This record gives sequence, structure tokens and C-alpha cells, in this order.
Amino acid sequence: MVAHLLSLKWRLLVNGFKRSTWQLVGTIIGGLYALFWVVMLGIGSFYLAEQPLDLRGSVGVLVTSVVLLGWALIPVFLTGVDLTLDPARFNTFVLTRRDLSVGLLLSGFIGIPATLTLLVFLSQTLMWRPNLAAMAAAIISAILAALMSQVLSRLVSTAALSITANRRFRDIAAVLLFIPLMLLGPAISSLADSFDRALEWIPTVAQVLSWTPLGIFAAIPWDVAQSNMLLAALRMLISVIYLAVFAWIWSFMLMRSIENPSVAKASGKVDGLGIFSRVPATAWGAVTARALIYWVKDPRYAGSLVVVPLMLVIAWFMYNQSGSSLMVLWAGPVVFALMGFVISADVSYDSTAFSLHALSGMKGADDRWGRAIACALVALPLFMILSIGVPLILGDSTLIPALVGMNACALLASIGISSIASARYTYAVPLPGESPFKSHPGSGVRMAVTQMGIMLAMTILSAPAIGLLIAYSVTNNSMWAWVLLLVGLVLGAIYLLVGVRIGGKWLESRWPELMQATVRNR
Repeated sequence: MVAHLLSLKWRLLVNGFKRSTWQLVGTIIGGLYALFWVVMLGIGSFYLAEQPLDLRGSVGVLVTSVVLLGWALIPVFLTGVDLTLDPARFNTFVLTRRDLSVGLLLSGFIGIPATLTLLVFLSQTLMWRPNLAAMAAAIISAILAALMSQVLSRLVSTAALSITANRRFRDIAAVLLFIPLMLLGPAISSLADSFDRALEWIPTVAQVLSWTPLGIFAAIPWDVAQSNMLLAALRMLISVIYLAVFAWIWSFMLMRSIENPSVAKASGKVDGLGIFSRVPATAWGAVTARALIYWVKDPRYAGSLVVVPLMLVIAWFMYNQSGSSLMVLWAGPVVFALMGFVISADVSYDSTAFSLHALSGMKGADDRWGRAIACALVALPLFMILSIGVPLILGDSTLIPALVGMNACALLASIGISSIASARYTYAVPLPGESPFKSHPGSGVRMAVTQMGIMLAMTILSAPAIGLLIAYSVTNNSMWAWVLLLVGLVLGAIYLLVGVRIGGKWLESRWPELMQATVRNR
């Protein structure tokens, strides 16, 4: 049965590439890029073999710990849980706990990320090449560490999906869990500024991590190289126990989630029409109201309301580090470009509810206007803060016209481009009511290519305003700020009108195809 699950994962992977040429091309490019860094890491490990023993051991423990920590966090909070072999789909099959757990665990290596992780761990064995016994121990440790990466990933993912069974808790947690990840960059930057002091406590940190599930695997060849075989055997025993215990916990949680699936309960009660009574009684008004409800209650949208503004915290941190207001000056356009970009996935997020638009006979422009207005209303408070509040806080009111023009151009251009893109391109996203942690097979590359194309188009369209903002930043001449205000507002309005017009026409000509795509992406 384990072999059957592995064969199934392989066929699903191959069929996914056959389904989309772009997915195959993107996967090859991404895989080659990642393989390049694996080779570079191997070269670094090869030359690291000439360094002192303690340095090699500390580096190995720290690198392994970071990789395993990444496997525990990144799949859950950033890329989503791999649902190629969704355990819930095996509810009706008679599978033993052992077969299902082992099959799902090993199936993780039928894919690029896990395979590259194994290669990363194996490449570190080169730092122990002067000692063949240490190198042999490093190979065994690398395999165990690779297995632990899959166990940690699935354990944390299963725990996250189980804990978030309550809908309200899931909605809040899905948003708030991104905050520490967004602030990780400034924290690392602070550590980099104190690199000399960091070198003093790195060996101490490595010694502590060498007894944890994150770093104990890399410490085994370190002990062998020091001829401390008893300690190496003890660490090997503890590492196997760690692996077995974590695998058992994950297996237990997995079977419990299958046998007792959680069902989201509806919560909240609205009397009357709610927000629908506060919008015009038109088709675009109804779409606006529905989109606003999505922005507030759907964690897939609400996440951007927290993640995007957090970029301001990072910009403010960099401002305090460098003393230059340019970081804050350029934060606004990036924030509003990202906020407008969110609605590029509107049709995908609608899922089968998109049939209401396709079958109601509404005009494509009404659909586009409703979604665009909702996005603009959500962005309006932040727009006022960044365009007017930030200059006043910095004590430089001359920045206001420049920021109003640049931010308006970035927001309206991104909404216009997204209005066109969502009428043409769809990709698999978490379904309504699902955890935003989930990702569906085949969605990653198509999503990345689409997003890159949209962001590139936004940058090109905003080039005139960007040029004026650079001119103002360099010369500090207020004339450029007022020119930017005029150009930004005019260009932004044109981009919005053209985007809604083109997107509306594409939508009307592609109702059936988009409806089919939303069903296929489920």
C-alpha cells in the first residue's frame, strides 16, 4: 500500500506537468535555480573542511536548524500545505495507520523541495571529508534530518489545521500569524549589525541546538570527528527517539483528524440587508457590497489588510536605521500596488459563487467596477495615512502632493491591471471556508508567473510617476511634487478606466470559460 501511495503521488506530479506547460517550465527554472544554490553550498562545505573543527560543527548545526525550522513554518504560513495527497480523501478507504502515515511521509520526497533539502543535507557531509568516519556519520545524519523535515512540516501543518477548527479563531489566527514572519527581516537586520558580537555567542547557541530536534542530527558527525564515540551514539539514539516520537504524534493527529473531521460552524447574525442597504441598488453596487464583505470576513482577503501595512513597520525600521526618509517615501507605492494586486485573484476566490455573476446577465463592467470600488474603499484610510499623515509626522508637508500623486497612480494602476488579469487568468486558491494555509497542487507556478506578469505591468505603467518621484527625491524641488500630483492622478484615472473597460469586455466574452476554470480549480 505504501508503494501504491508513492506511485499515486508520482502520477499526480507527472500529470500536473502535462496539464500545464507553463507549470513545467516554471518548475524546471525554479528547480535549476535552487539546484545552483545547493551546488554553491556544497562548494562552500568542501572548502569549509579546511577550517577548525568547532567552526565546522557550529555551522553545520546552525544551517540544519534553520532548514528544519523553515520546513516547520514556511509550508504552513507562506506556501501552504501540500494537498496532492490530501489525507481527508482517504476517509472511505481501508488503510492502516502505519501504511497511510509512512506513505504520506515518504511521498513528500517525490517533489522538488524535499529532494533539494536532502541534497542540502548531503552536501554538508563534504565538510567532514578529512575524517571518513565523521563523513559516514554525516550521511546517516543527513538522511535522518531529511526525514525530520517532512515529519516537522506535516506535524505543524496538521496541528495548525486541527487547532483552527473554529471558524472565527481560524480567521483571526490566519491573519495574525503572518505578523512575526513579516517582522523577521528587521530582526535579522539588527543581528547583522551586531555580527561581531554574534560570532561570540554562535558556538554557545550551536551547543544548545545540538541537543534539540533541530540541530542534533548535525552534531553527530561533529562528535565523531572529535573521537567522542559515546556522545555520538547517545545523540544518535536521542535523534532517532525525536524522530519516532514526532512521527507518532503526527500519525495520531492525522488519524484523529480523519476519523473526527471538524466542521466549521456558521457564526454571526445580520438583521436586514446589512451592507447591501448602504450601497446603490445597482449591479455594481451589489458587487461592491459583496466584495466589501469578503475584505472584512474572508481571511484570504483580510490577511492582506495586516500583511501589507506591516511593510510600513519595516520601512519605518529602515528609516530609523539609515535616517533617510526615502524608505518611507517609497513604502506607499509598494503598499498600494500590492493592495490593488489582491483583486487579481477575485474570480478564483469566488469559486462556484462566480456563477451568480455569469448567470445573472450583469454587464462585465459592473462586475469590474464593483470589485474596484470595494478595493479602493478599503485602501482609502491607509491612503490618507500614508499620503498625508506620514509627511506631517516627518514634519515635511511638501511631500504631500508627491505622495498623493504617486500613491494614487500605484493604487489605481494596480486595480486597473488586476481588473484585466482576473478576467483572463485564474489559478487554484484555498476554497471559501478552507484554511488559507492550504495550497492546491499545480497552483504554485501558474500563480507565480501570473503575479510576476501583473507586477511587471504595474511597474511599467507607473514608470512616468516613478521617474517624477525620483526627480523630486534627487532635486528636492517642489515643482516636481506638483507635477507628480497632476500626472499621478491623471494616469491613475486613465489606467483604472481602461482596465475596467477592457476587463469588462473580456469578462463578457469569457463567462463560460471562467466559470469552467473556477470549477476546475476546486
